[in-house]
Amino acid sequence: MVMMGPPGGGAFGGPSATQASASAGLPFAGVPSEMQEGADRVLQNEPEHPDPVVSFERFVTDHTRLNLRALFAKRRSAALFGLVLLAIETVTALLGPVLVQQGIDNGVMRADRGALYRAVWLFGLVILVNGVTSFLRQRWNGRLGENIMYDVRVRLFSQYQRMGLDWYTSEKSGVLLSRMTSDVEALTLLVNEGFVNLIIQALTISVVTVVLFSYNAQLAVLLLALVLPPLVVMTLWFRRVSERGYLEVRDRIASVLADLSENLAGVRVIAALNRRRQNSELHRTVVGAYLDANLYTARAGAIYGPATEGIGIAAQAIVLLIGGWMVKDGTLQLGELTAFVLFVNTFFAPIQQMVQLYNTYQQGQSGLQKIADILATEPSITQAPNAPVLPPIVGSIELKSVTFAYNQDTEVLHNIDLSIEPGETFALVGATGAGKSTIAKLITRFYDPSAGSVTIDGQDLRQVDIDSLRNQLGVVPQEPFLFHGTIRDNIAFAHRGATTEEINAAIEHVGLTEAVQQLPDGIDTLVHERGVSLSAGERQLLALARAFISRPRVIVLDEATSSLDLRSEAQIEQALESLLEGRTAVLIAHRLATAMKADRIGVVDAGTIIELGTHEELLGLGGRYSEMFETWMSHVESNTSAESVPLSD
Repeated sequence: MVMMGPPGGGAFGGPSATQASASAGLPFAGVPSEMQEGADRVLQNEPEHPDPVVSFERFVTDHTRLNLRALFAKRRSAALFGLVLLAIETVTALLGPVLVQQGIDNGVMRADRGALYRAVWLFGLVILVNGVTSFLRQRWNGRLGENIMYDVRVRLFSQYQRMGLDWYTSEKSGVLLSRMTSDVEALTLLVNEGFVNLIIQALTISVVTVVLFSYNAQLAVLLLALVLPPLVVMTLWFRRVSERGYLEVRDRIASVLADLSENLAGVRVIAALNRRRQNSELHRTVVGAYLDANLYTARAGAIYGPATEGIGIAAQAIVLLIGGWMVKDGTLQLGELTAFVLFVNTFFAPIQQMVQLYNTYQQGQSGLQKIADILATEPSITQAPNAPVLPPIVGSIELKSVTFAYNQDTEVLHNIDLSIEPGETFALVGATGAGKSTIAKLITRFYDPSAGSVTIDGQDLRQVDIDSLRNQLGVVPQEPFLFHGTIRDNIAFAHRGATTEEINAAIEHVGLTEAVQQLPDGIDTLVHERGVSLSAGERQLLALARAFISRPRVIVLDEATSSLDLRSEAQIEQALESLLEGRTAVLIAHRLATAMKADRIGVVDAGTIIELGTHEELLGLGGRYSEMFETWMSHVESNTSAESVPLSD
């Protein structure tokens, strides 16, 4: 067995990730013994979860701007039924003051026990109907809201999958995370609670206004004339201020999550460079900006809430004063005045709740706007709806007059012409930033050229189905990425239907059979997110196994052996030859030994290919490649290992 790194430093040289976590007292080490019994009971009652049916399109067919109407469009019938339940609940809740008025005027004032009992029994029936309707409405609308949020989450995640790599270079991962978490949560509150409560309060105000006019139009007109002007002014002011404030809140929480994500990802560098105090101070500044945004909205609510409450109390006092005179004059009955006062309180209660409801509404609207902006962004790498499927490829690659720029100001590649024959191993060498990796990204269509074309077997990559292209390409990056899951999951990542035999064959290709067999769980051993429980060499070998199992027709290797020690690198040489046999390979070479084994070598400098040929031909030119070779030879003469000499400056 080949050891990579110190014993116990990786999954193949020590305990499995689960065992190591358990011994260190870390999470994900299994269920604690005191909780195992409860976990078993939960699992016994766990329902079956069938595999979801996933439909993913690389092009967006629905270009409707996401808004509240669009959210409910697909479930319009369910939403209408929810509104019916909402209307019944609101009306039954408002029948209380009416029954109080009937009980007082027809029962108490006339000493009619029958009328009083009827009012009481009807009151009880109304409470029962209201309770049942409220239960049904909350359950129905709750399910409706969660289904809508499910659609939003899937749609947003699909958009993330659809976007090109250039978009991710300009967007912070923490900001994207906030769109999927805090913004969706704010929208969830709006749909499940805020939106429903806003409708309830609006219906309540509308119904109460009608009832007030039915009891006494003169008193109702006086009430509205006194309270509506200041209420309208205050509401318009609060709407303008809170809308601006909550947009700022969504931006600031995105900055907080972005800074947190960056610090978690770079925690080793932060510790090594002793930057913990400085980073804590910087994060305090970011969180302070978020605090300021929240305090701004809180101050607006602190002004609006008491102001409307004061208007409501003053209105009740005015109604009681004028209504008392009317009862004394005999133009208004006592029960009607009682009901009127109760309805006035009911009229202002929704207005006083508007502070919290409008806060929820503005948070949800701000989150919805941020999500809608992402969904409205067009991916840079697009596919025509009727793009033909790329047939099985032979592997002839050609770049014709290719120019490329990551932005409009600076070109990275300049008018490149390059042909790679089927089955040829072609190496790209040059200084860091010369454009080697950019050429590889154009071949895999991670980017499209600004001018010119990239073809495989004569097919322009922009005109074919992307899935049929990527299924025949293999990419092994210099820094491999492993997902949280088992060794089996990571190897079969590019081939979902891979059998255990195929996985074991891929493991054998990279020479890890013996090492995997010695693990407690074999290929089902857990690998933590990003492969933190493995050494760099182990991660690279698993990435190679992942490339083997997909059997690509064209493979791009960004110096896939650069992270391996010499002994491990020699171990996979034969496996690489087996993989590359009969396939077209493009190597981004950082080591001289790798470039020398290629059929042809292209020297990239300042965005152009300045030299092209075999190792011997390039040495004969006496140019840039020859200088690299002489530098390598000088290291050899200085007893430096030739295998570790990089080609990059």
